[in-house]
Amino acid sequence: MKPMISLFVTVMLISNIQAQVPIYKDPKQTADSRLKDLLNRMTIEEKAGQLNQLNGGFFTGPALNDPGQKAKMQMVRDGKVGSFLNVIGAKETRAIQEIAVKESRLGIPILFALDVIHGYKTIFPIPLAEACSWDLSIMEKSAGIAAKEASSAGIHWTFAPMCDISNDPRWGRVMEGAGEDPWLGAQIAAARVKGFQGSLNDAEHILSCVKHFAVYGAVEGGKEYNNVDVSRVALWNKYMPPYEAAVKAGAATVMNSFNVFEGVPASGNKYLVTDILKKKWGFGGIVVSDWGSFGEMIAHGYAADEKDAALKAILAGSDMDMEAQVTIKNLAQLVKEGKVSMQAVDDAVSRVLKMKFKLGLFDDPYRFSDEAREKATLFTAANRAEALEAAKRSIVLLKNEKNTLPIAFNGKKVALIGSFADSKDDLLDFWIAQGEAKNTVTLREGLQNRFGNAASISFAPGYGLDGVANEAMIKEAVAMAETADVLLVNVGLSGKMAGEDRALAFPEIPAPQVALLQALKKTGKPIVALVSSGRPLILTAIQPLADAIVQCWILGTETGNAVADVLSGAYNPSGKTVMTFPYAIGQIPVYYNAFNTGRPIPEGTDPGWKSRYRDIPNKPLYPFGYGLSYTSFTYGGLSLDKNTAGKNETIQVSVTVTNSGSVAGEEIVQLYIRDVAASIVRPVKELKNFQKITLKPGESRTVKFILLPKDLSFSDAAGTPVLEPGLFKIMVGGNSRDVLEKELTIK
Repeated sequence: MKPMISLFVTVMLISNIQAQVPIYKDPKQTADSRLKDLLNRMTIEEKAGQLNQLNGGFFTGPALNDPGQKAKMQMVRDGKVGSFLNVIGAKETRAIQEIAVKESRLGIPILFALDVIHGYKTIFPIPLAEACSWDLSIMEKSAGIAAKEASSAGIHWTFAPMCDISNDPRWGRVMEGAGEDPWLGAQIAAARVKGFQGSLNDAEHILSCVKHFAVYGAVEGGKEYNNVDVSRVALWNKYMPPYEAAVKAGAATVMNSFNVFEGVPASGNKYLVTDILKKKWGFGGIVVSDWGSFGEMIAHGYAADEKDAALKAILAGSDMDMEAQVTIKNLAQLVKEGKVSMQAVDDAVSRVLKMKFKLGLFDDPYRFSDEAREKATLFTAANRAEALEAAKRSIVLLKNEKNTLPIAFNGKKVALIGSFADSKDDLLDFWIAQGEAKNTVTLREGLQNRFGNAASISFAPGYGLDGVANEAMIKEAVAMAETADVLLVNVGLSGKMAGEDRALAFPEIPAPQVALLQALKKTGKPIVALVSSGRPLILTAIQPLADAIVQCWILGTETGNAVADVLSGAYNPSGKTVMTFPYAIGQIPVYYNAFNTGRPIPEGTDPGWKSRYRDIPNKPLYPFGYGLSYTSFTYGGLSLDKNTAGKNETIQVSVTVTNSGSVAGEEIVQLYIRDVAASIVRPVKELKNFQKITLKPGESRTVKFILLPKDLSFSDAAGTPVLEPGLFKIMVGGNSRDVLEKELTIK
């Protein structure tokens, strides 16, 4: 009878392994033991499958008969897919998850990923705009809401935050980042990771992804997918801080960048992926390629063919292959030939499986795919209220002559001009997940929502959605302007021009819009330019034509309501720039934390034989950290608790800030340093801290900062922190240009 019992048990075990999640009923089993058990069951082909991420699409309805989708379903049954992109909604994710769990040999659940960049259904301001709020709690909260909405629709994983530092507004993807400063970028990266992920112990948070590792923001000419060539000094001091902060905040995944570093594509770059990320920083999560980037090593001239690309990616330490399919096709053969060890394969596969265990998918594969929760969670009034708050705080007031703003709308005749002001389709950018233009509030709607019959608001397009302004359109706008008290002119770029593959050689206000403003200027009426864009534009041409300039960015679902609140004074703008606004295209890249040259231009002297332009100023139009309020702030009494300190001492910095205007307002008090002479040349200014304070009219407050030794340090070419004795300048102000200064000596 014993042989019969043994056979029976064997059959039962096989049936349990087949077509369902692997059984782990013993509560004494740890996550590590469950993982080890599963790895031991897997074939090399199934392991390669876990490293294969495909673009998914639909798997219900007509897709059931689509040959391409049927082929993907069969790959799932064969254990050849570990993750899908772009399978959207609780119904769709559950449909393909059921195939993975019930019809594959080991029943390993699928990870579903989607680009949830600044909202899922409720769309928040683009990350660049939200960074201008300098409000980390707002950024963490908006990421949390995006995660809650996305997770209710079956999504486990987003490819955000983008942590690339960039000085170049020609690059369309600056809209995804936090601007040009590494210190602020690091704080924002950590906040967004925490918002997306929480503690990953519930079904309302999702895996975040640090991208693009590394230095993708330094692409030459601001051109997408372009070359990068930076030193290791620049790598460690300028570009690495946000990536490292995100990893230390617990980011679950990291994405390879498209570019090369030191001549080696990031996907195959052992120094970046293994030496820094996995060894130096101890990163234990998934390293995923960007779309097709494993295969693109062939076009780079680094890999000979797909097999060579798979080999170089896995040996560099990269794990999951997004869409190139070079790993699924070649890994088994590479192992058979002894070119890739099973240890390397198991390390990569275990990183993927750990995240599936972490999300609880082996215990309940469908915990994220709940149609009832999805319906109850998406686009709620509470979510929209948070989106409105974020949008208001993201707006930056750049100019406000003669107190043109705020506008007392009661009884005023307002002319709203600009086709974008009434176009829902142009309000949103490339990365809107499941956001819908029809749900977005235009500027015209926002003004109507806030003021109703309290103001007479007329509208003229002024220019076409293609940017062309003909004589008739300008004439119509001018005629309407003649009878108005104030002109609100929406200029800039369509949201469709922000995001991936949206590089621009001329990031400026289109000429037809400038011509419109020139014609309107002749009416003598106050002009408020409302600038819509996903990047800093060159505003030099409109600077003399507008009495006030409001940088509206791309603000998401609540755009019109947020702008109306700011124009009316219901919200006093507090945003500050996180990227420098160039004076002219020839300045690009221009940024506040530059190095001095051997021939800098002294203030107030003849600039001959110095580092300069002959035809434009050296200084930008608007500096980093700049933004106006409807009140004014004065700074005084900057002091240090000591003028000389040891290398291990802390320094207290104090400054008195006074609201010298007539209304309450928020001010972002910024602390900068300069290491005057060091073994590696240091920038003329480096942001090291900030505080956001609210002051009533006439109120003063002493703001205190603590400078730590690490704040005065820099990294050498190996990434090792260095603090050298010598002279430092400590600066505090309301932007990077206008600061008070004290000297500090480190012994």
